[in-house]
Amino acid sequence: MNAPTSPAVAEKSLPVEATVSNLVEQESPKLVAKTETGSERVRSSVARLASSSVNELEGLASELQRMQEFLKSEVGRVQNEIESVLAGVNIIIETIAPWKSSKDSPAPPKSTGAVRASGPGGRS
Repeated sequence: MNAPTSPAVAEKSLPVEATVSNLVEQESPKLVAKTETGSERVRSSVARLASSSVNELEGLASELQRMQEFLKSEVGRVQNEIESVLAGVNIIIETIAPWKSSKDSPAPPKSTGAVRASGPGGRS
């Protein structure tokens, strides 16, 4: 059942092993170079993406600061308008207040007698 190994087969296997070994030795520097090139590519891609992300975040931060300044100025403007409106309302209230107080106070009595038209002699 054991197949005898012939010297011819053994001689043929040595050159195949040697050829594979030679190929590995020749290709090894190329693989290392490709790996280094690939890792450099990955590093540069990561650096580029991180840089663009940082730039975008800085842009967003500056835009948010501009928005905050705008909102502060709008708050001040609206507060000034509210103060102006309140001042106008106070003026209106002060103007209407005497009318209201005179309306609440009792009015002088009205005469209930009939008024006759009289002629030159005082009689009609």
